[in-house]
Amino acid sequence: MKETRISLEKLGIHEATTEYVSNKRFNDKGQYRLEVPGIQTPNALSSLINACEDENIIIHRATQTKGIMFLRDSEINEMVELAKSAQIELFLSVGPRATYDTSATVQTSEGKRIGYRLRGFDNLVYAIEDVKRATNLGVRGILLYDEGLLYALSQMRGNEEIPKDTHFKLSAHAGCSNPASAKLFEKIGLNSLNPVRDLQIPMLASMRKTINIPIDIHTENPKSTGGFIRHYEVPDMIKVASPIYLKTGGSIAKTHNWDTTNTEAKLRIKQVGLVQDVIDRYYPEAKMSPKSSKDLAIPL
Repeated sequence: MKETRISLEKLGIHEATTEYVSNKRFNDKGQYRLEVPGIQTPNALSSLINACEDENIIIHRATQTKGIMFLRDSEINEMVELAKSAQIELFLSVGPRATYDTSATVQTSEGKRIGYRLRGFDNLVYAIEDVKRATNLGVRGILLYDEGLLYALSQMRGNEEIPKDTHFKLSAHAGCSNPASAKLFEKIGLNSLNPVRDLQIPMLASMRKTINIPIDIHTENPKSTGGFIRHYEVPDMIKVASPIYLKTGGSIAKTHNWDTTNTEAKLRIKQVGLVQDVIDRYYPEAKMSPKSSKDLAIPL
């Protein structure tokens, strides 16, 4: 085993323990940012932003997880304007994926392992068209579920077929759970990595020691993905994994693609406040990125 560990270290794939402390930061020197997932509609986004103002809470990113194809152009335009006005990132997720496709396999217990990946050439084209429509309307943050799509989009971004300032974020449903996979995703153009939801602190530490891009970590989860809440682990998450996006408010939803109501959007902000309280109590020296940082994927 010693020789294998040495080989992995030579490849830049590192081991780490709970004693590891990350000295990596966002460009603005912040250690952490706050993200609220599952904001599927303009109304939910508006309620979320209003709740932030009412509670005097800062968030940096709102993420739609259901799919660009479920939004009309007018709805995307409205979400773009809301996010731009609030100076937060807006990430929309890619549309056609296996669960929306004609696949019977994905509906079985064995087939669920393929998750939201794309089946065949045509679905790859459809997904890229989804991304092009969103970026043409000013969106600069795209949530992806498929490593092949990431590779293709990254190449297209390099060729300026996709705007060069577009940020690609990987969903936890892509199944990334070790530092070697994380390094591969970073190498093919990923900007922000969401590993699987239940990684332990040393596992997150080894991932952070290996890659430089931000890691997005669920502080809580919908019932469909376990429903577990990790608020008290957040200070350690920041210490070992910064720069980090803390994905908060998921326990309000029943499923990943839950249609968040206006009331539930406000409850998600309450969860953000609870996470911030834990940080202030147990790791007050942690530095949060300021609002409107220059490297945020704020819509144009």
